Amino acid sequence: MKPVILLLTACTLMYSADKLDGDTLKRIGQSQDVLTEAMASGDKAIPKDLIEKAHCVAVIPGLKQGGFIVGAKYGKGHLFCRKEMGGWQGPASVRVEGGSFGLQAGGGEADVVMLVMNKSGSEKILDNEFKLGANAGVMAGPVGRTAQAETDPTMRAEILGYSRSRGLFAGITLDGSTLREDLGDNEELYGSRLTNKEILSGAARPTPTAALPLRNLLNSISTWEKK
Repeated sequence: MKPVILLLTACTLMYSADKLDGDTLKRIGQSQDVLTEAMASGDKAIPKDLIEKAHCVAVIPGLKQGGFIVGAKYGKGHLFCRKEMGGWQGPASVRVEGGSFGLQAGGGEADVVMLVMNKSGSEKILDNEFKLGANAGVMAGPVGRTAQAETDPTMRAEILGYSRSRGLFAGITLDGSTLREDLGDNEELYGSRLTNKEILSGAARPTPTAALPLRNLLNSISTWEKK
């Protein structure tokens, strides 16, 4: 029986590698660039000690915002969560969708990073979809080489948000946006239509080869702290 299981696993991984399209590969590379630059921005960096405390990290490169009066948001990215014994598991695929009302200065793109800071938030983010701000509290995250004191209100948020649209990272809120899993992109990565919960909290899934540098970057940034 074991040889059959190993063969099926190998075939799944080969399928995943062969079926990745240009957009998926590009997005994985962009996510790695965003995370690298987010940690290397000096006094405007995402604090390393916050990532060390985070239960999950989502990276959405090139979140699109557009229009006047009604501003739509749309973007795709990747979600990693902590393994029980340390390190990071993933990626799982996510989509951010939503709208906001009010005068906006045209369209544009922003790179977005979200840190899920507690177990409750990590359980919610693994749902098929949830609304940021309504189902989980989202606050603009602090920037700098180290986080502010733990008594600061941001340290009690379930999710901390960051964006970069003009070269520097800054804290943002994403209230009203919906975060959904992307089963199609998961199928591209893993060769089967896995849910994010199956990838991140179920039986361990090997990280697809194309995403290994991104996962290894996360492992190099943060050490495990038992929550």
